[in-house]
Amino acid sequence: MRMTHLRETRNRVLKCLPADSLRGRLAWGAFWSLVGAVLSQGSILVASVITARILGMVGFGELGIINSTVGMLGVFAGFGLGMTATKYVAEFRIKDPARAGRIIALSSVVALATGGLISLALFIFAPFLAARTLAAPHLILELRIGALLLLCNALNGAQTGALCGFEAFKAIAYANLIRGLFSFPAMVGGVLLWGLPGAVCGLVLAAAIACLVNQWILRSECRRAAVPIRYRAIRSERRVLWDFSLPAFLSSAMVAPVTWVVATLLVNAPNGYAEMGVFNAANQWRTTLLFLPGLIGQVVVPILSSLQNAVGRQTARRVLLGSVLTNGLCTVPVVLVLLPCSSWIMSFYGHAFSPRGAVLQVSLLAGVLLAIQTPVGNLIAAFGRMWAGLLMNAGWAVCFLSVAYALLALGWGAQALACAYFAAYLVHALWTFWFAATLLRPSQKLSTSAPTGVAAFDTQSL
Repeated sequence: MRMTHLRETRNRVLKCLPADSLRGRLAWGAFWSLVGAVLSQGSILVASVITARILGMVGFGELGIINSTVGMLGVFAGFGLGMTATKYVAEFRIKDPARAGRIIALSSVVALATGGLISLALFIFAPFLAARTLAAPHLILELRIGALLLLCNALNGAQTGALCGFEAFKAIAYANLIRGLFSFPAMVGGVLLWGLPGAVCGLVLAAAIACLVNQWILRSECRRAAVPIRYRAIRSERRVLWDFSLPAFLSSAMVAPVTWVVATLLVNAPNGYAEMGVFNAANQWRTTLLFLPGLIGQVVVPILSSLQNAVGRQTARRVLLGSVLTNGLCTVPVVLVLLPCSSWIMSFYGHAFSPRGAVLQVSLLAGVLLAIQTPVGNLIAAFGRMWAGLLMNAGWAVCFLSVAYALLALGWGAQALACAYFAAYLVHALWTFWFAATLLRPSQKLSTSAPTGVAAFDTQSL
């Protein structure tokens, strides 16, 4: 009886959300992305809590600055190739499979080249970076291990971008789950066996396994869609790097390097690495809060790219409003529950973290602001307004740097970074929503020929 009821419910859902409809593609893509993300991010969050308790506040701060450094350099290593693959694979996988295959090959080759070059640079200049910039000469080994993480992340970005173009969100969910399951024992086991270097090794191992899994899934999707990968023909697509990847990269360069600069200012301040540990703990909850909005954008962008010649203002407006509402419903109730528990949550990381609940509160509020703005970034990027997105990201960077610098000078420590994020997102919301309203007003004709892509309006800067 129970199985019959489940089958009937399943049939009703399938009838309301057919897989080949726009509504079904959005719903099923978001569902599978959510499944993989919850399991993966949950596992990583628990592993981080255990790691923080073992390493302590300073050690966890050192792990945070290593991750921040890898993330900053990852912008240069990735070169916007993940979003390049998403856009062009989504657009051409049906009408021109051969070109979609060339784009996948181009993205893979360039990601390997740029990732390898930047990783080598990190390995060589790790002593200078640790001593002169991070004020921590003892972190040379950890930075050099992080060079491998940088390379794996660059390859993962290109692979995941191509899978998003195929709308293979169920496969991506499996890949995220596998990475999360490996991250937990790898990080915890690594830190128990070898301290901070072991924790970084655990991250590298999980990322390397994710590379192998993503590559296998990507090959399977290419065979299923009859998309041939031809490496010898990639020269014919090199124009894509100039038209799309370069502005995508420049837009992303307004975000990660700026956040890294502010992080280096923090760790060079008195008691800097302890404060970085506090911010790292709070920022992980903000990142977790933003996971679902990011996944919704991951689903929306390839769908909009595949419909660029057919989508109209009304459809775009509904998608935007629906995404903003969904992100708000996914984040606001969670934050309202977490805010009163902030000190208790911070105590998970250790007794010394407990009095710093205010840092977590501001970080969560900043996360809500970013979540409701993320769909605006997806929309502007999907309609090819990449240079406008670049200017907006530059404005965000100026605001973030100014507030962070002023508050760090007052000795606010970790709270300075959390407040800078909140202030920058609040100001950023004003011009992003104004621009979206201008773009979608009835008299505005949408461009159907301009290149599209998320990286032009990087949602992490929102």
